[in-house]
Amino acid sequence: MQGLFPLLGGADGENYCTGLDGLYDRAVLYYKQGARFCKWRTALEINDARGMPSAVAVKEAAWGLARYARICQEAGLVPIVEPEILMDGDHTLERTIEVQTQVVAEVYRACIANGVFLEGSLLKPSMTVPGINCQKKASPEQVAKATIDVLEACVPSKVPGVTFLSGGLAEEDASIFLNTMNTVDRVGPWSLTFSFSRAMQSSCLKVWEGKDENVKAAQDQLKARAQANSEANLGKYKAGSQPTLSESLYQKSYVY
Repeated sequence: MQGLFPLLGGADGENYCTGLDGLYDRAVLYYKQGARFCKWRTALEINDARGMPSAVAVKEAAWGLARYARICQEAGLVPIVEPEILMDGDHTLERTIEVQTQVVAEVYRACIANGVFLEGSLLKPSMTVPGINCQKKASPEQVAKATIDVLEACVPSKVPGVTFLSGGLAEEDASIFLNTMNTVDRVGPWSLTFSFSRAMQSSCLKVWEGKDENVKAAQDQLKARAQANSEANLGKYKAGSQPTLSESLYQKSYVY
């Protein structure tokens, strides 16, 4: 991917992810350099007052992810497909369920239309949570149920794994939500694991501060969050058993 750019023509204020031009040649080069996995992120915002996400934006996001996945598979890479529903807004958990179901289902319709080898791909979704400004917060059990319900409604059983992004959740919340998902009964056969960035690195970076004398302590902090998430992947994490310095990691309209 080469970044998010304004999606013109029927999707005011929304973006799409660019980078399909020349992707195959880049993917071939990355494979030669040793890469075996790749990731493409596109982000959609829920804003009912502005009609977001629009049907145009959802279609564009799904088609772009599917084209990327097929192209990268032809170059020998395993595509990680990342349709993120941003936390921005005051929408309820129920509204997130509705939108995320629509988006993930559209992604897999596009993947099937493009002949993506589902067994050789991974899904990297956001967890199903209410908007950051929603007055009605969701418990870990509610988040776990909502997320699994979305997956079971949309994700083909041939997909081997779901590797969640943290999307601005606090480190501890991300670990607890993942752990809860792995302790409840579900029909979906996928491995539910983590591909966190901010929720793995935040405390580590705070401890490090760019100083040589803090390297060991920062490494220990990173190891602690890795241990927490490894246990959460197995449904064995005990809340609070690993240290964290992080509160909410939410950033409005997060880009990277």
